[in-house]
Amino acid sequence: MTLQTNNKHTTTSYKRLSVQISLTGLSFFVEDIATRTLLFSAEESFDGTRSPEEVLETIQHYFRKQEALQEPFENVVLIYNTPLYTLIPKALFDREKASEYLKFNAKILPNDYIAVDEVSIHESVVVYVPYINVNNHFFEKFGSFSYYHGITVVLTQCVKEERHDSGAKVIVKLMPASFDMLVFQQGALQLCNTYTYQTPEDFLYYLLFAMEQLSLNPDSVPIEIIADIDETDERYALAYAFIRNISIRSMATYQLAHTIA
Repeated sequence: MTLQTNNKHTTTSYKRLSVQISLTGLSFFVEDIATRTLLFSAEESFDGTRSPEEVLETIQHYFRKQEALQEPFENVVLIYNTPLYTLIPKALFDREKASEYLKFNAKILPNDYIAVDEVSIHESVVVYVPYINVNNHFFEKFGSFSYYHGITVVLTQCVKEERHDSGAKVIVKLMPASFDMLVFQQGALQLCNTYTYQTPEDFLYYLLFAMEQLSLNPDSVPIEIIADIDETDERYALAYAFIRNISIRSMATYQLAHTIA
């Protein structure tokens, strides 16, 4: 499945390219840095899971066929949406043991590169495995660029938005085969996890189970879903049958608001 938009502009602009990367899909966003205007977006959902090599081939294909991706960029950002991460309190983190934090919830290969993002606003760090072949390609193509794990971007902005809230809130960044779930209560982070799913029923099960474990009432606790969907989406419709207070925030709007580079 491919979705794309292209907003024409006539004035000179300084552009940021953001690419969200996972083994189940890609998203491309080009924005005007000064005006925070979305100039171009495209999304590709894969039929199944791809290898990092196949993901890179798809990225290269997009750069060849999309004129909007062939223009110069002032800033380039990669965001990795993968389950190969863990969140560690900064006070307990030892950079020399970065791989040790991951081995308990992910299979780490000897040649895997371990990256670390600092979430300053939360006094924590995200330890994860980026795709080194993709990083190498972007270095060869652009020279300077930034990369982060998707949970770093989500957590950074959500802490800003929720830290003064006195109630509970669930935030779900919904992707084709996985979703990030963050739960805040009285401004404090209670849960930060990523779940993989295959069916809408899987999605609903993990969502409701996590809420039940945290004693969150699905009839009253607000849930914000970040995704390019509407109320006809099967996942949303199924969730709405059990959870009443749901809102949708578009991925493109989210991308502009949450860029941390």
